[in-house]
Amino acid sequence: MGVHVIKMPDLGEGIAEVEVVAWHVKPGDVVVEDQVLADVMTDKATVEIPSAVAGTVIELGGQLGQALAVGAALILIEVEGEGNQSAVKQNSRTMAAAAAPVVAPVAVAAAAVVEAAPVAAPVAPAPVAKSAPAKSLVTQASRAAGEKPLAAPAVRQRAWDLGIELQFVFGSGPAGRITHADLDDYVARGAGGAGGAGGAGDNRYATLDGETAVPVIGMRRKIAQKMQDAKRRIPHFTYVEEIDVTELEALRTQLNTRYGKERGRLTILPLLMRAVVLSVRSFPQMNARFDDEANINTLYSAVHIGIAAQTDAGLIVPVVRNAEARDPWSSAAEVARLAEAARVGKALREELSGSTITITSLGALGGIVTTPIINHPEVAIVGVNRMVERPMVRDGAIVIRKMMNLSSSFDHRVVDGMHAAQFVQMIRGYLECPATLFVE
Repeated sequence: MGVHVIKMPDLGEGIAEVEVVAWHVKPGDVVVEDQVLADVMTDKATVEIPSAVAGTVIELGGQLGQALAVGAALILIEVEGEGNQSAVKQNSRTMAAAAAPVVAPVAVAAAAVVEAAPVAAPVAPAPVAKSAPAKSLVTQASRAAGEKPLAAPAVRQRAWDLGIELQFVFGSGPAGRITHADLDDYVARGAGGAGGAGGAGDNRYATLDGETAVPVIGMRRKIAQKMQDAKRRIPHFTYVEEIDVTELEALRTQLNTRYGKERGRLTILPLLMRAVVLSVRSFPQMNARFDDEANINTLYSAVHIGIAAQTDAGLIVPVVRNAEARDPWSSAAEVARLAEAARVGKALREELSGSTITITSLGALGGIVTTPIINHPEVAIVGVNRMVERPMVRDGAIVIRKMMNLSSSFDHRVVDGMHAAQFVQMIRGYLECPATLFVE
């Protein structure tokens, strides 16, 4: 019998490390060739890692939420014959390091969260050997109420990158000073820990005095990092305008009655997409991506519209490419296709990245006003609020009209308030006189 080590493969596009989001096997399991062993997440998508050999699982290379470098040992499998013994010898230290707590955050997504594929529900991780009793997952620091935690600037910066509140980290250094080792211990307790709300053997959660601490891993970590990065780097301003969509709804109803069976039914979304396409012709600076490191704002002639969508795994942004070349029915069909692919976790990497402007909507839950977060590195996002019937004054008479607010956010570094207002007013003009949507 020999041992075969399966390394973390190179997934391309300069990816240096990935996050383990699900294990499908545990030590002692018998696996066959091509059986899926684990799911890992890159900065944009979830990838299944299959087995190259048949055998028995000996050891896993990490815990859920842990970042592993490309080339690191992912899993050890006992096989018939000699296996790849040289690889095992070369990677013995790598496997030991992989079992240790992660000390570096996963790379932030470069395009959108929130350009990432949804993640399948993670299975319970393999049991790990219990160590000596340690501090609970959320350890009350040994400091008086209101006292600031002591930590070096490098430790504070690392805690910020990891999203850790130092107030809740136990300091083992002189005078309770928090060290890098304390952060490592805190992260380790967050990724594992005995017991928890998830049931026996479930290391994803831990409880203390009726409180549940839920480690933020996988898609939720990507979303958190993306949102934090966008709000920290982009000076947002939001412009809200109400729109009379009575005529738009009347036209939509007529189109669905006449063409619904053969061409598909339309919602407001594809009509709004058409209005955005027409409006960016006059305001090309809205259909752009701003590189704030190189100080270059790139304007695009093609309009790739991101559609913020909620899935069971979290928020993602499928991209309708070349929306300027589509009619409303083509846009509606593409939105439906992408939404279904995202829902079942089959969306491709290129379908989740490269948007130049984004539309977001909460549908019937859209509220009156929202403050959408820009999909970095874009410079504009158009938010749709719910449609309601309200009394309005028209020609001196009170009439009932269907009204809807648009809440749109812009990057104030490259978009002036006046231009943002003019852009939204142009969208409003198209929607309130919907026949113009079909006039070139």
